[in-house]
Amino acid sequence: MEHTPRTSRLRFLALLPASALLLAGCATDQGESDSTTLTVWHYFSEDTQVGVMTAYEEMFEASHPDVDVENVFVPYDQYTSKLIAGVGSATGPDVVVFNGGEASTLALAGTLAPMTEYWDSFADAGQFPDGVVHRIDGEVYMAQGYVNLLGLWYNQDILTEIGVEVPTTVDELTAAMEAAKQAGYEGITLSGLSQGQGEWQAYPWLSASGFTWDNLDEAGLTAGYELVKSWVDAGYLSGESATWDQTVPFQRFAAGGVAFAENGNWQQGTAASTAEFEYGVAALPIGDGGQVYLGGEAEGIGAFSENPDLAWEYLSETFYSAEGQLASLEGSGTIPSRLDVAEDEGVTGNPLLAGFAESVARNGANYPPANALPESVSDLQLLGGQMWSSVISGQLSPADAAAQLIEGVQPFLR
Repeated sequence: MEHTPRTSRLRFLALLPASALLLAGCATDQGESDSTTLTVWHYFSEDTQVGVMTAYEEMFEASHPDVDVENVFVPYDQYTSKLIAGVGSATGPDVVVFNGGEASTLALAGTLAPMTEYWDSFADAGQFPDGVVHRIDGEVYMAQGYVNLLGLWYNQDILTEIGVEVPTTVDELTAAMEAAKQAGYEGITLSGLSQGQGEWQAYPWLSASGFTWDNLDEAGLTAGYELVKSWVDAGYLSGESATWDQTVPFQRFAAGGVAFAENGNWQQGTAASTAEFEYGVAALPIGDGGQVYLGGEAEGIGAFSENPDLAWEYLSETFYSAEGQLASLEGSGTIPSRLDVAEDEGVTGNPLLAGFAESVARNGANYPPANALPESVSDLQLLGGQMWSSVISGQLSPADAAAQLIEGVQPFLR
């Protein structure tokens, strides 16, 4: 799943009364219709992320001197419940910054206002790939100003030793892992956990074989499972990965001795502080048909904002603008969602970001799947993770796992 490491650092605010947080989030001078206070809810506590929010506040206030942007922190583990609780009293923030994976849940709960008219008239809308624009029943409710996603991390020292180039196809990847194994190295690390993190990491390989959530191709799904099973059988991938979350496999990669890791852009800090070898990142070698979930935060307009036009101006001039996405890139190393910003030297000149940016444009897919029933997203993710894990651990054959997933997922899709 997308990287959300913030919860453990937010416990100190969990002691605040719910009413205090709710009132803080709604301090928009409700008594006056011409209020110039714009409230922006977020759950960021890391210095770099908070710094970007402050930069956006200053950026918008500089161009709108009569507006006071109020950034309101709400703990991640309370965020969704507080937004939904506000529906009953018709209160909430002007701008909502939230986990993109909860887009459908929040929209259907009535916490977000449709922004289709704003989006349709947005001159830069064409710079955003479909995978970062979330529509519910034909209405645009939110878009992502940046993304988190998976790429192929590689140990350049090992590749140099075995005389292998960075793979661009699954066949090349398999051949490279065989060469690494022959030289005494492990081929790849990834998460096979039997929950959402496993499903997140499984989807690129399954979709590369022809399966997607809107094309339940059992033969393609079986082929995807057979691929990862072949890696385990050949000794390229440890069967223990069936119990690993996304942290453990990257720690193994960063420790050395592993040629490749399927993992995310959020691991840059761990790589820089731990790896004692030359490393790089490439787009996952899944062809044009493979899909990589685009995680990260999404942004929308609160359903009870008294200033929706101003809220849209804020979004279009910060999260959705080229200037804003460059500020986020420079401030916290996020992957821009805009296609034009992905071509900026700050991305193309950074070898760790270029591979991720390539995937956004070529393979980016909505997260969660657009055709998943909002109330069943977690069920779909759990089932997908369970089947992926069962194949890696050897509990189910690829064919049996594919049949069970196809049958079991039907009630979770539109």
